[in-house]
Amino acid sequence: MAAAQFECVGGDVEANVRLIADLAVQAWEAGVAVMVCPELSLTGYEPGLIGADRTLWTEAEDTRLDPLRATGITIVVNGAAAGPGGRPQIVSTVYAPDGAVAAVYAKEHLYENERQVFESGNGGGRFWLDGVGYSLGTCFDNHFPEVPARNAAQGCQVHLASSLYGTGGGRAERAALHPAIAEATGMYVVLANHVGPAGPWTGCGGSAAWAPDGAVVVEADESGPRLLVAELEVEVRG
Repeated sequence: MAAAQFECVGGDVEANVRLIADLAVQAWEAGVAVMVCPELSLTGYEPGLIGADRTLWTEAEDTRLDPLRATGITIVVNGAAAGPGGRPQIVSTVYAPDGAVAAVYAKEHLYENERQVFESGNGGGRFWLDGVGYSLGTCFDNHFPEVPARNAAQGCQVHLASSLYGTGGGRAERAALHPAIAEATGMYVVLANHVGPAGPWTGCGGSAAWAPDGAVVVEADESGPRLLVAELEVEVRG
């Protein structure tokens, strides 16, 4: 597993795709099977820009995302896509190693300022790869125990959190929340967080992986690395 932790380029999908694709190549060279990216990593965390500019919205088949479909690993990338009500949603798209779309999940629990721009999703958020079940949660989703719990009940073994936690209290908050998810569900938890400027906040880094007992497997600080690799001992199921 790998968590991508980097400073996004605000309002530039193509530049962020290049960054993510480069990290995915590094992940492939390191033997990684799945790489998860931070919240709104395709656009930067820029709700105002996203609400005003539909060119920042990307559907799963958007050709601008083609470099992410050709890396040879599974990538969980988060961006904005059109919702059923006409406003954007915050969406995680999962690309399998062959480039196929393995899952699409829209964030269910929007945080304060996000409610002015985005529509919420309504469930789902899991996929299977080579006998391992993966659960998805986007930032504030992870503060609602039912989100990871329902996926654990479906047999998922690894929970992937695409998030933005800022400097100040954000680092302590993420350090308390994610081990608790692991302990409550019996899943590994892998967090990909922003670092550097991210809209109105500054990402605090701290991408990490926690074992099912809540113990830290590996953890980054604010200075890096941009690609945090974690070796997880997960039972492969038929």
